[in-house]
Amino acid sequence: MLRLITDFDGPIMDVSERYYRVYQFCLEEIRRPGQSVQELAKSEFWQMKRSRIPEKQIALTSGLDEMQAQEFAQLRRKTVHTEPYFQYDILVPGAVEALLKIQQAGVDLAVMTMRRVRELDYAFQKYDLGKFFPENRCYCLSNDYVKTRDIEDKPLLMTKAVGELPPAADTWMVGDTEADIAAAKKHDIKVMAVESGIRDRTQLELYHPDFIVANLSTAVDLILESKLPSLSSKI
Repeated sequence: MLRLITDFDGPIMDVSERYYRVYQFCLEEIRRPGQSVQELAKSEFWQMKRSRIPEKQIALTSGLDEMQAQEFAQLRRKTVHTEPYFQYDILVPGAVEALLKIQQAGVDLAVMTMRRVRELDYAFQKYDLGKFFPENRCYCLSNDYVKTRDIEDKPLLMTKAVGELPPAADTWMVGDTEADIAAAKKHDIKVMAVESGIRDRTQLELYHPDFIVANLSTAVDLILESKLPSLSSKI
């Protein structure tokens, strides 16, 4: 049996608009009356996020002072995963078609995400994604889980999955962050990083995934076409 474990945000969902709306909200909330700020364009903001520029630096670049930048970072952390903003998430182009293709090919499909149950359910219902991931193939955080760091929390989810899922002859992980790569490598699972999420290629290369591809569609095509063993360099 062939298995694909995919992250949710990045390979399947585009979260850039949610993150940008939260940035705009926090900038407006923290600025003083009459204070001049320089709101970043979405493209500039998202590139900073993908390059892992710290929140405080984004705030300072936007014209806030040092103390405001700390408040900005705290408010952003409190706000970005709240329900009013999940409406801004959209599907990555081609993601649903890729899921359908790999499902029809008989590949065992699982999702592994740092979303909480309610956050994953929201997107499942809005975009009818539950049909791809039965409950016993969903690995996410409980609603009351106290997060530490994704790079520490995600390998714990992978450990749970490896312990529960039936054996597979071949398993691939697809994700868009260093946490996905770390989770896969800890269990000797091959991993493809996608450039459709919150890390750019430069950041992904630092963690040495087996392959770097454009998106989930490309990852699925490579897996199904069995081209991977003949590839000698990253895509």
